[in-house]
Amino acid sequence: MTDVAYFTKEGLEKLKEELHYLKTEGRRKISAAIAEARDKGDLSENAEYDAAKEAQGLHETKIAQLGNTLATARLIDESKLDLSKILALSIVKIKNLKNGATMTYQLVAENEADIKTGKISVKSPIAKGLLGKSVGEVIEIMVPAGKMEFEILEISR
Repeated sequence: MTDVAYFTKEGLEKLKEELHYLKTEGRRKISAAIAEARDKGDLSENAEYDAAKEAQGLHETKIAQLGNTLATARLIDESKLDLSKILALSIVKIKNLKNGATMTYQLVAENEADIKTGKISVKSPIAKGLLGKSVGEVIEIMVPAGKMEFEILEISR
């Protein structure tokens, strides 16, 4: 059974748009590539045809995966969330106590994670260590590089 994934409104819309694109335009492109390869002759020795059919299989697998994700997706009602504790969708400002650097992250679903925009997955080691904590707490989090100490400076939405 698949885990429930929680999304922001924007993240859920992006997922729906991607699935729609794959089912429409994506399938048309794959179909055209197969037809073009088929026109080139003997299918038993046609590497281009084999590659196009393999791409079609991967494409359909991605459609199925996105469909499953959407089936278990839940939209988070931000108005009902407790702002005193760190939860999914929280925007958290933390301070690394070893080097004094401050970082701001938003905890999002795995599919929405993008470190460049400061969005980290709720399944990442740092997010797991932050969940349920409050402003002012000092926490130790085990990350691949070793143990790190952070102070929670701010929680917002």
